[in-house]
Amino acid sequence: MTHAVYITATGAFLPHAPVGNDEMERLLGQVGEKPSRARRTILRSNGIVGRHYAIDPDTLQCTHSNAQLAAEAVRALDADHGKIDSLACGTSIADQLMPGHASMVQGELALPACDVLSAGGVCVAGMTALKYAANAVRTGDACYAVATGSELSSASMKAGNFSAEIDSRVDALEKQPELAFEKDFLRWMLSDGAGAVLLENTPRDAGISLRIDWIDILSYAGEIETCMYAGATKNADGTLRGWQHSDAETRDSESVMAVKQDVKLLNEQVIRYTVEEPLQAIIRKRNLAAESIHYFLPHYSSLFFRDKVYAGLQRAGLDIPMTRWFTNLASKGNTGSASIYIMLDELFRSGVLQPGETLLCYIPESGRFSTAFMHLTVMPPREKCHGT
Repeated sequence: MTHAVYITATGAFLPHAPVGNDEMERLLGQVGEKPSRARRTILRSNGIVGRHYAIDPDTLQCTHSNAQLAAEAVRALDADHGKIDSLACGTSIADQLMPGHASMVQGELALPACDVLSAGGVCVAGMTALKYAANAVRTGDACYAVATGSELSSASMKAGNFSAEIDSRVDALEKQPELAFEKDFLRWMLSDGAGAVLLENTPRDAGISLRIDWIDILSYAGEIETCMYAGATKNADGTLRGWQHSDAETRDSESVMAVKQDVKLLNEQVIRYTVEEPLQAIIRKRNLAAESIHYFLPHYSSLFFRDKVYAGLQRAGLDIPMTRWFTNLASKGNTGSASIYIMLDELFRSGVLQPGETLLCYIPESGRFSTAFMHLTVMPPREKCHGT
């Protein structure tokens, strides 16, 4: 027997006050002898005007671990922690290689014994966690499940992890913004935050719930090489050499542990492999039509990709007008695996959602090109669902 699955509560946590564009370099630190020339160019393209860092603005010290960010998002759910029987947590870079991230979040919350899953990857990691928790409820293995997505990007973005880019590369960036740097541009793209959802097999007693109709996750790693990575260097043939195969001196001199991205490959392939190809298959599988979608929640890393995503939707046969799009990238920043949770939380709490409306969430991942689509339906309180 399977059960319907409902998001009955959402939560988000964004540390400290929003950080404006002119404050970023002070908090993250300056690389080299002069301020980054790339920063302003990248910020013009990405459209982000505010983001959050788990950095004390006075001492410049880190104030939260990744697990603590996720735990704060779970606390924001106002859920009964003693009832949680499944906890699934996704992140791009956990605080440690082991134990698993979900175990550390469970420890922060002092939860009693429960099923836990740590989902790795990049942006889709948060959706992998959500799908696991949803399936636990759907199959009856859990009745009160929590899923999270969280990122502590600032820890990797500190100046000490980077070497200065040469001026000639900045000049090239000015001419072709899409050909940004593998390392430096990510410093101005990523930020900290966490989100959580509570999943149950019945709608909430008061207020709306979101029924999870389906979650489809597709990876194209069998077809294309790595694009975004950390803890490795990329070889000329597209393969990766992991950090364990480099000595300490090489790891430092080549910034092996820094997050890097093959931006040329990203620009060439991200829409094909995260929008067009998967969506064409999903449209056939789910009988999906643009006119049936009331809200489209796209997680794109930069405003630069907005029009490209829209063109990809049109080519795939799902022309959802931008008037029906919802995003908070400009004000909340790109928080990776947490982004879709933070978007859902803002929309869920906005008061605009009405029973019967549908949401389509899109979460791409450039790690080795994966994508996730989630379809939700807004549901009335439980008594109205049962016709009482």
